[in-house]
Amino acid sequence: MTITELSIKRPIFIIVVFMVLALLGIFGYAQLKYELIPNIEMPNIFIITQYTGAAANEVESTVTRKIEDGVATLDGIDSLQSTSSEGISLVNIAYKQGTNISFALQDAQRKVNQVISSLPDGIETPILMKFSTSDMPVLRMGVTSNLSDKKLYRLVDKQISPALSQVPGVGQVTLTGGAEQEIRIFVNSSKMKAYGLSITGIKAAIAAANLDAPTGTVKDQDLQYTIRLAGNIDSLNGLRELIIGHSKDGGDIRLKDVAVIADSIKDTSTINRVNGKNSLGLMVTKQTDANAVEMSSLVSRKLKELSAQYSNINLQFYIASDTSEYTVNSANAVKEDLMIAIILVAGIMLVFLHSIRNALIVMVAIPASLVSTMIGMWVFGFSLNMLSLLALSLAIGILVDDSIVVLENIHRHLERGEAKDEAALNGRNEIGFTALSITLVDVAVYLPLSMVSGMVGGMIRQFSLVIVFATLMSLFVSFTLTPMLASRFTRLQNLKGNSLMARFGRWFERFFESFTKDYLYVLKWSLEHRLSVLLIAAALFFISILLIPAGFIGSEFMATGNDQGQYTVSLELPQGIKLEQTDQVTRKVERFLMKMPETEKIMATVGSASAGFSLSSSPNNAVISVTSIAVNKRVKTVDEMMMEAKAMMAGLPGVKGHVSITSSFGGGQAPIQLMVTGDSWKSVAQGAAIVKRVMQTIPGTADVQLSSNAGNPERQIQIDREKMASLGLTMAEVGSALSVDLAGDTTYSFRDSDRNEYDTRIILDEESRNRTSDIGDIMLTNSQGQSIALKQFATFKHTLGPTKVERYNRNYSITVSSQAIGRPSGSISQDFDRVIKKEKLPSGVKLVYSGSIKNMAESFSSLGLALFAAIIFVYLIMAALYNSFIYPFIVLFSVPLAIIGSLWALALTMNSLNVFSILGIIMEIGLVSKNAILLVDFANKAREDGAGVREALLEAGKERLRPILMTTLTMILGMLPIAMANSAGSSLKNGLGWGLIGGLTVSMLLTLIVVPIVYTIIDGVQRRFLKKTRKDVAY
Repeated sequence: MTITELSIKRPIFIIVVFMVLALLGIFGYAQLKYELIPNIEMPNIFIITQYTGAAANEVESTVTRKIEDGVATLDGIDSLQSTSSEGISLVNIAYKQGTNISFALQDAQRKVNQVISSLPDGIETPILMKFSTSDMPVLRMGVTSNLSDKKLYRLVDKQISPALSQVPGVGQVTLTGGAEQEIRIFVNSSKMKAYGLSITGIKAAIAAANLDAPTGTVKDQDLQYTIRLAGNIDSLNGLRELIIGHSKDGGDIRLKDVAVIADSIKDTSTINRVNGKNSLGLMVTKQTDANAVEMSSLVSRKLKELSAQYSNINLQFYIASDTSEYTVNSANAVKEDLMIAIILVAGIMLVFLHSIRNALIVMVAIPASLVSTMIGMWVFGFSLNMLSLLALSLAIGILVDDSIVVLENIHRHLERGEAKDEAALNGRNEIGFTALSITLVDVAVYLPLSMVSGMVGGMIRQFSLVIVFATLMSLFVSFTLTPMLASRFTRLQNLKGNSLMARFGRWFERFFESFTKDYLYVLKWSLEHRLSVLLIAAALFFISILLIPAGFIGSEFMATGNDQGQYTVSLELPQGIKLEQTDQVTRKVERFLMKMPETEKIMATVGSASAGFSLSSSPNNAVISVTSIAVNKRVKTVDEMMMEAKAMMAGLPGVKGHVSITSSFGGGQAPIQLMVTGDSWKSVAQGAAIVKRVMQTIPGTADVQLSSNAGNPERQIQIDREKMASLGLTMAEVGSALSVDLAGDTTYSFRDSDRNEYDTRIILDEESRNRTSDIGDIMLTNSQGQSIALKQFATFKHTLGPTKVERYNRNYSITVSSQAIGRPSGSISQDFDRVIKKEKLPSGVKLVYSGSIKNMAESFSSLGLALFAAIIFVYLIMAALYNSFIYPFIVLFSVPLAIIGSLWALALTMNSLNVFSILGIIMEIGLVSKNAILLVDFANKAREDGAGVREALLEAGKERLRPILMTTLTMILGMLPIAMANSAGSSLKNGLGWGLIGGLTVSMLLTLIVVPIVYTIIDGVQRRFLKKTRKDVAY
């Protein structure tokens, strides 16, 4: 007994099966979490090392190079990049795809541990970390109150942050900016010199006098006691009275004699504001497996509770950005597309079947398949994200394919006079092989997509597998539920009478009969003029391909114009500008942005070159994150608002203003990034200047800038090594002492009587530090205890150093970046490549694309392999099903016909060739092959019944025209909402929708003509070959 026969004879059994699937699907759906995009773990490890007070050049030579050399021998490295800025070293190890990053992290940690001993004193322990998309902050907010800045920081650090960390789903809470409490020991260099002391000696004296540690245990007759030396200094007065040395006459020298001890705050490196109000910045990141939407909701509820709890100090939280809002909007938009698609598909069913009853039998396949698909998503750990929901929306037209083919064939048997049960069984059995072929072809296309590697593979894996789940379930429905329902509820529609449905049915059937006759006339003519038709099809194909190099279709990684309602404004002032001056300019820009009616909220970070958490301070930089009101509530687009902000900043003297759109894929980085690399910093800088000049001449570029510029004011200390050695000092001792003098040392922590612990920084006072003429008077102590002034063995000069030093694969590099305005980034890079060839770059300088251009090249390569694999798999599956290596070629001729429509659709709708539009072209392989399979399969059966080739093809065209039109139109209308959407995230998928619609439309029209022609040609070749073979055998 077949599964179809079982379903027809035991309907209760099959109903129970689907009820169980529905219950499991509903349960699975409830377990799914919301995400904007699937979690993608990048094959990168970042090594972050802080070296407070060190210039970029010094960080590069003493820290970054040594770490690079240490990790360069690791297995599986694809590239090694580093950035050395003032006080910070960042090394980025990019691994080859497929590397286990958890194991790689352990190996990298071992390598770094081996080089730590060779790094200079005063550095922080290097931190190693990996990154995935789930590590991006979900919430960014500002905190204000009536408290002082120092008390607010302590409250948020000790009370608010721990409370938020306990909210389910919260992974990390990070504070930015604010006034963190710090005990400061400001040493006066003149007083220290008068007493013959050095700051390293003072530091050692404090450390020796401040000891709180267990010293052992003692036992008496009954108890055991732990003995602790309570030598901790727990008051500022205790610090002030601390004896740090003795004068020449034997008197005590106390710390207060040479230093001022103050309960102060750490140096302010960043200033945060939300909507123009000074605030303490707070970022909340979710746990990897947490539901971002649910976590955001719970955090928002907790914030309300905390505001009420601390209402006496007017504690307020101002949320500047919440990515879960865009996640929900994107998900809701796709759900709306899905519902519209279902309605449109239902309309097509009603038009062709003329019966609500018959249409419902087909439409049952949609909920039955979708709910069951949720089981697979739950079991495989998928989430409800923009990609998985897009897959469900695109699958609507696919889900009814098998049921349409089965029900249409059941109707053919009913028209022959068979009973319902008999027609349902025979109709399904007759078409079952075809339905299986159609489904397996779809699966053969989507499975290779799930195996694509790299960033694009992480994005589309869930997308492809969700469609595989849904497609397999639709096949199961068409073999069970559809024939079972048809055996009981379907009937031939009586088109007699005056009802609206009857009148429309009669009109439609007359129209369809006329359309069929016209089609058969065209098909007969085409079969008689095969060469002409094939030449026309070939010409259309090659003209379509030429649309790409001709510039009608641009290329880029992801579609531009993705209006999320968010953009970033960056300000860069001249090097050497103080934070306070940058803050004044930033306030002007903030006021302008807040006056724009489209602006909802802004968050400014002064002293940082990037939004959110920054590793190093940049006093001359500021970044403003802008969130606008909903897209349907404003007239201007984000691009127009960005241009207004750009124009305003152009009027600010000495300010370089940059704007960039916030994207789901790649943040706010410039879409065009080109690394200029070489073994000489001078030649790299010259090459970067040439590249920047050329880039500025390419149409579509804007905000062309270099990642590093000379102009950072430095005062270099040049050491006479012989004099230094004769005075009993080493370079390490000098470097360590200067670091303490000028940047401070925080190795000692102060713990008050309430057990609160604060960093204690010993440093020269502001007067001693900020007068560069006094640097030569800094005192150092040699191993014999002698005090020596720095100027005794050093000279000083003013110079300009780089703002940061970048390296790529252990060569120097500078990145030239540009925004893309009005043109796809891929088209801009192609123009640049053509022009730069005419320029002469310095010897040894190479150009390497990074960022979106690199991602585009890698993604296109991966998708190209997936396209090739899909074609091969489709061919092999059909060869196995048809037991022929010839007939699959006939089916595959429908693929280039679809490409014609896709490329013309992209050109006419001004969409680019990007990851999503290429994804649509790959999807077409399975979708358009279905129509060819329906024709070829019917023609083969007709020939088995004795019909000639021509008669079989004409009969196949006549009988398969209705199901081909029904399945194609359902897919086209199912994708129309996606193509025409203008909601959140819609621009990313518009190209995919239009490409599919164009490909399906043109392929449907040409397949009905070209496939029969190709069938006759291949059949003729096959017969001639067989005839010749028989003659050879007979001979």
